[in-house]
Amino acid sequence: MSELEDLGEWLDRYQIAWRSNDRDLIAALFSEDAVYRWNPWDDSRTGARGQNEIADAWLKEPDEPGTWDLRCVPVAVNEDVGVARCVTRYAASDDKPERVYHNIFLVRLEPDGRCSDFTEFFMEEPTAGGDAG
Repeated sequence: MSELEDLGEWLDRYQIAWRSNDRDLIAALFSEDAVYRWNPWDDSRTGARGQNEIADAWLKEPDEPGTWDLRCVPVAVNEDVGVARCVTRYAASDDKPERVYHNIFLVRLEPDGRCSDFTEFFMEEPTAGGDAG
């Protein structure tokens, strides 16, 4: 299996865990001391550190299954760091229009297939009226 295929499999598991809101599936994606950054400027104080803290953060305000769609394409792997280009679409609801985010994920994979370092870069696509929010 290629490194891009390994990254693709991890991204598939990421999506399954996100859809399930299952604590064990979320935690299994990450090493015990993993760091998760929702923003590139986050550090271990503003991101999440460790499987339990990452799972807690994910489940604090979970996205309901069926309200979003994620499409990811593994782009590159350099040593143990993978890069994926993703698009996340949140369906329109009574109080919000459809929202679309373009993402770059940086994923450091360990030999056992778990992530030890995750950083997300995202930008919201402007709406038809030119407003991003």
